[in-house]
Order: sequence, then C-alpha cells, then structure tokens
Amino acid sequence: MPKLRTANGSAYVASGIIETPDDIRAGMRALRRKCPHLRRVHEITGDPPLRRRPAGFEGLARIIVGQQLSTASASAIWSRLAAAVHPFGADALLAASDETLRGAGLSAPKIRTLRNAARAVADGELVIEDLTDHSDEAIHEQLTRVPGIGPWTADIFIMFCLGRRDAFAAGDLALQVAAQGALALERRPNPVELLELAERWRPWRGVAARLLWAYYPVLKKRSGAPL
Repeated sequence: MPKLRTANGSAYVASGIIETPDDIRAGMRALRRKCPHLRRVHEITGDPPLRRRPAGFEGLARIIVGQQLSTASASAIWSRLAAAVHPFGADALLAASDETLRGAGLSAPKIRTLRNAARAVADGELVIEDLTDHSDEAIHEQLTRVPGIGPWTADIFIMFCLGRRDAFAAGDLALQVAAQGALALERRPNPVELLELAERWRPWRGVAARLLWAYYPVLKKRSGAPL
C-alpha cells in the first residue's frame, strides 16, 4: 500500500482504491458477509455503479456544480459549462465572465466557489494533483480552506475523484435517509450517528455508500416523494 502524508507530514498508509467494477464486487462480497442489512439492500439494487470522476480541478468543479442538485440537473449544467469554458481548467474558468457562467445555469454562490477554487489552483495555494499523496484528514484541511468548500465536497472528492475505498460522506442527506431505511431505524441518523453506524462497514465504507445511494431512489419511489 502506498505511503501518504498526513496534515502534519507524518507517514500515512492508504487503505485501498476503488478503480474498477471488480473492486465494487469485491467490496460487496465483504459487505454481504459483514452486514445482513446491506445484503438485503444488495439483493434489491444489485451492484452499485463505480461513479469515478477525474481527480484534478475538473473533478472538483463537477462536485461543486452538482451540490444540492439532482443527477440530471447537475449533468445538464455541467455539459453547458464544459461547452462554454473549453478546454476546461482553472485559468479558463477565471477568464470566463459571470454572464457566461450564469448562462450555463450556475447560481451566484456556485460561481463564487468555483472562482475561489480556480484562484487557489492558479495561485498554487491548492496543488490539486498532489492530493492523492495525502491522508483524508489532510485533504479535508486543504480543500476546506477554499471559501465555499465544506466537508461534504471534500468527502465526495475523496470518494469519487480519488476512489478511496473506505471514504464516507456522513453529512449527505440521501445517505442518511437510505441508511435509515436499510437498517430499519426509527429516525434518520445525524452525521455523527451515521459515522458510528458505518464503522461496521470498514474498510469498504465507500462501497457501502454507493450501495446506499443506489437504494435511495428505491425508497423515494416507494414513499412517492420526489427525488
């Protein structure tokens, strides 16, 4: 396993990377043995999707664009943004006008966050390509220095851009709702409670999260609530 750097520079050993559907299947085999609740969910949903994204600025930008949006809406806005800012990169985004970014469907807060992230990359304050060499905690520290980027964005970057197999986004509402349904809980767990529940899924929490996300639309369809 590769040795990485923690926030204080000491050595850190990565726990594994999700790179292919075979990794998803390996994680599901382990989770089915560990947790009867996830075994039942897996029999309903099948294997969850890989959901890998580029690890550089583009991957981070796609996460920012998709915050609090449905997958379909986020994909449509990203397609317009990538067409308007081409080739996509930090310098190109900084050079684009607010009018161009609004025309792609971005809100004012997301424009600010994207510009803050692009400026941090362009100025060398955030060397995004080097994040693969850092621990989850160190990545959180570096990303959340950028105004507008919070813990959720950092978690999703670690999960889908870096593919860390034990990464988990306990603050995600859909994960909380899906965990409540999967584990037959009386109420939706808060982030601290969900982290505690997810301990049973180590070192495959990243696959458990993908499975719960796949289960979320099943629950919403059953309840008749909009996704």
